Amino acid sequence: MTATVFHRLSRTTGLGIAALVVLAACGGNDGPAAPVAAPEPGQYMPPEPPTGYTPKTIAYAGKDMVAAANPLAVKAGVDILAKGGSAVDAAIALQMVLNLVEPQSSGIGGGAFMLYFDKGADKLLAYDGRETAPRNATPDLFIGADGKPLGFLAAVDGGLSVGTPGVLRMLEAAHRAHGKLPWKDLFDPAIALSENGFAISQRMSASIAGVAARIEAQGEPGASYFLNADGTAKAAGTMLRNPELAATLRAIATDGANAFYRGEIARDIVAKVSGHPTNPGRLALDDLAGYTHKLREPVCAVYRVQYRVCGMPPPSSGGIAVLQTLGILQSFDLASLQPNTLDAVHLVSEAYRLAYADRALYVADPDFVRVPQAGLIDADYLKKRAKLISMQKTIGTPEAGTPPGVYHTMGRDNSPALPSTTHMSIIDRAGNAVSMTTTIENGFGSLQMVRGFLLNNQLTDFSFSATDAAGDPIANSVQAGKRPRSSMAPTIIFNAATGEFEGAIGSPGGSAIIQYTAKSILGMTDWGLNVQQAINLPNFGAQTNATTSIEKGSLIDTAAIRDGLKARGHTVVQTDSFTSGLHGVVFNGLRADGKAGLLARNPGAGTYAGGADPRREGTAQGND
Repeated sequence: MTATVFHRLSRTTGLGIAALVVLAACGGNDGPAAPVAAPEPGQYMPPEPPTGYTPKTIAYAGKDMVAAANPLAVKAGVDILAKGGSAVDAAIALQMVLNLVEPQSSGIGGGAFMLYFDKGADKLLAYDGRETAPRNATPDLFIGADGKPLGFLAAVDGGLSVGTPGVLRMLEAAHRAHGKLPWKDLFDPAIALSENGFAISQRMSASIAGVAARIEAQGEPGASYFLNADGTAKAAGTMLRNPELAATLRAIATDGANAFYRGEIARDIVAKVSGHPTNPGRLALDDLAGYTHKLREPVCAVYRVQYRVCGMPPPSSGGIAVLQTLGILQSFDLASLQPNTLDAVHLVSEAYRLAYADRALYVADPDFVRVPQAGLIDADYLKKRAKLISMQKTIGTPEAGTPPGVYHTMGRDNSPALPSTTHMSIIDRAGNAVSMTTTIENGFGSLQMVRGFLLNNQLTDFSFSATDAAGDPIANSVQAGKRPRSSMAPTIIFNAATGEFEGAIGSPGGSAIIQYTAKSILGMTDWGLNVQQAINLPNFGAQTNATTSIEKGSLIDTAAIRDGLKARGHTVVQTDSFTSGLHGVVFNGLRADGKAGLLARNPGAGTYAGGADPRREGTAQGND
């Protein structure tokens, strides 16, 4: 790393040279990451294992921009845009390549949420491609013979945790409405890479190593695909080919999503799930054939007068929780505190606590539960919640509020919040934008591999029990056909006065997605950082207890900040597993009236700017 890069990051993000050295060292770039322990139901699970900290520089481009989790996938998206493809076209090509090069995080065996801004129609759409519980699922799905909730790994490894995949149906619907290039052409990059091979990245190899024993225990075909003969992870740089995936993608490219949801592929998926020798699931052919995506209304609110911030509505909790965090912070002069200070970490963590308390009680699939969505982001309600915050003492374990629209008592959720997710942000040359977060849930999903791709374990996003200790019903309990609550928070920001696009951002990271996304928005708005600087900011956060987690080795991981938080009642935990994967694009040019975009920090360098998280292997790139 050059001194110039160190100086730039030190000056703009507050990460000093020593802190960056520690971050790079603790990330473990030279070897596999240690496995992350599985949680019991209700516990927070940190994101995918850390694999290093590689500083990224902001990218500029004149016509379009892609920011996503792997360079090969980004190239596929950029090439599609160069051929005249739309943002949705690029997203499809990206997802197919990510299925191959980042299989631990997302793929056609999982689901996704996508915000799409149609510039020509001046309309924002929310596409819900979330998995659903099988029609034979019951509230006791994850209750063992002893009457107690199963341990996490007992639930996830095998067929029991597999929900009906949704991403392909959702992408097909979005393409029909907004695509420009032929559907079949969008699969070419992933098919070519599957047949010709690609070099396993350091991150993919480390991720395999973290779960190698579990992969081996599940047997073929995953064991021989990911592991060497001795059971160790295939090393970074190993050429990997996946002709089975190529055949699967070719069938979908030719016959559409029906090739996946009906016929031989569907039969193989169901056979894998229902025929698992020790942990069979309930997915059936009717579940696949009957899956439909949902087109929902985005959830939006104005922040600091200038910005209209929009996110994904339920069944994701991400959009509401991000907007609640911002709405609570409206009552404070956050800009005056500066980032990476004790007061800023304390204040933002307290806002998170209040948002997560409401999330745990109220948010679930709105087709099954009446979610008080408008009340949760009501400005007056959030002002009342903000009054609970003291700058001298933490709230500790927060209580949920009573927003307008609540009509009965709900129980506290106890679902584990597991990641394995990825995010992409895209804007095309027509000004249409995509912010899409896509997932198979835990790392490598359920570990069940079919026809070259992995199946999700999304059902473990439900509460493992249907009622809490007081006997109150839990909103996010298992029900047939229901979509499990998510924390995914794809976000698009607009100029509140004019409605013009300003930026798109989002992240993987389990329940911490909310914190990562909010942090970056605060960086770009209150603290005036560019998109890359905002992504670089140290991660920290809190949820539904007195624990405040801070990114180990970062600027905020100092004795002064740790002791200052403890003096205010926080229980402080240092973690090297705050592995966000933020990817963002912003309008960086000048409008027709000669004014710069609200998030433009270097107007003239390019029409668009893009940033990628230094904690993962993604990049940002566009066409000039």
